[in-house]
Amino acid sequence: MAGQSSAVASQTGHNPFLRLVAALSTVAGWCSAAMIVAAVAITCQMIFIRFVLNGSTIWQTEAVIYLAIGATLIGLPYVQRLRGHVNVDLIPLMLGKRARYIMCLCTLSLSIAMVAIMLWYGYEFWHLTYERNWKSDTVWGVRLWIPYAAMPIGFGLFLLQLIADLVAVILKIDKPFGLEDA
Repeated sequence: MAGQSSAVASQTGHNPFLRLVAALSTVAGWCSAAMIVAAVAITCQMIFIRFVLNGSTIWQTEAVIYLAIGATLIGLPYVQRLRGHVNVDLIPLMLGKRARYIMCLCTLSLSIAMVAIMLWYGYEFWHLTYERNWKSDTVWGVRLWIPYAAMPIGFGLFLLQLIADLVAVILKIDKPFGLEDA
């Protein structure tokens, strides 16, 4: 039977770097939530236009898709800060204090490397769309660099939060995986 995890939001202590990254992650979370609210409002407007006024919609579907994807990417650091990503803490719970610490360092380091690669390619893709002024093939014709900016922004902030988590564990401000010792 699954139980609730004892992990809590990442700790910042009085470290200015950790507090800054936590603030940035929180702002990203609020922006992500605002994007979801905007997507829901646009969907309601689209339904009203289509089914009540019997009109056609031009930009609404595309905007909702971009907002939902953007909210997902921009929300990554906030979810990481709250330790809301799906995890399996069975192995860390079974490990001793030292082994859990080493596993946490390895896990965070590997995550940092993978997200850094995603940031690199996300930035490269965004820059290509900006440089070539690509537009969507729809009637709306949105400049694609605008919604694609969510990739480098989201992965950049996510990378910062992962680095902050690693620093917090190394400086003993936070516990590995946010788990208390048994």
